[in-house]
Amino acid sequence: MRATHGMLKQIAKLGLLLMMGVSMTACAGFLGFGGTSWKEEVLLHDGSKIIVKRSQSYGGRHEIGQSSPIKEHTISFTLPGTNKSLGFTSEYGEDVGRANFNLLALHILNGTPYLVVEPNLCLSYNKWGRPNPPYVLYKYDGKEWQRIQLSELPVEFKTINLIVNNGREEDIEKAAKSLGYVSVDGVQQINSSLKQPVYKTILRVPTPGDGGPATGCGEMIRVKDGWEGTGFFSGQPSKEACLKYCERKEVSTQNCPCNRFFKGK
Repeated sequence: MRATHGMLKQIAKLGLLLMMGVSMTACAGFLGFGGTSWKEEVLLHDGSKIIVKRSQSYGGRHEIGQSSPIKEHTISFTLPGTNKSLGFTSEYGEDVGRANFNLLALHILNGTPYLVVEPNLCLSYNKWGRPNPPYVLYKYDGKEWQRIQLSELPVEFKTINLIVNNGREEDIEKAAKSLGYVSVDGVQQINSSLKQPVYKTILRVPTPGDGGPATGCGEMIRVKDGWEGTGFFSGQPSKEACLKYCERKEVSTQNCPCNRFFKGK
């Protein structure tokens, strides 16, 4: 059967779409539409180095026309001197609409690994207790990662030694091209554009203001249908009214701020 002019146009269009699909699939490995992965060299406090693998997927809540945020991020590595593989995942939080944390540093002392992460933007900062300095810290106890206080983080640990990946995927890809991983120098080069003190060294004292990872990150309270500013609570006419407001909004006793705002009343 002879192909008509219209059929030939349709076949050509189909061929173009197939070619585009192959091209998109080829790009999806590093900068992809589904996920990203890379390796980087980490300089530990004692001068030794290890290679870690990092991977992340995209998804979660975002405005129409904006790119998807990081939905989940994982770091994995082999504990030096052993064949034990460990991993840590910054999981998706439905209450924050994205991954809970950004990774900042991995350190190891006497065979025990520690992680320094920061809450991922304002909602996560409020969720994790508004820490100042704005770090959430973890120690691997031999079975699982346990959150610790800043006073429990060994003083030997001073450096931010992981790539702070604030949309730097293209820079990471270029830096990893020659070696197959981002070298220590490459990590430092990528992070050098970040001027905030929290990314220069591991701070040990509170920073001016609230120390939040987002400028102007006001305090918010988790309620049944999202988040609300503290003004909804402090603006109540009495402590009793405030407590009833917490009850209506299904705020946990631990998170209800009424005792703080109506202290002694």
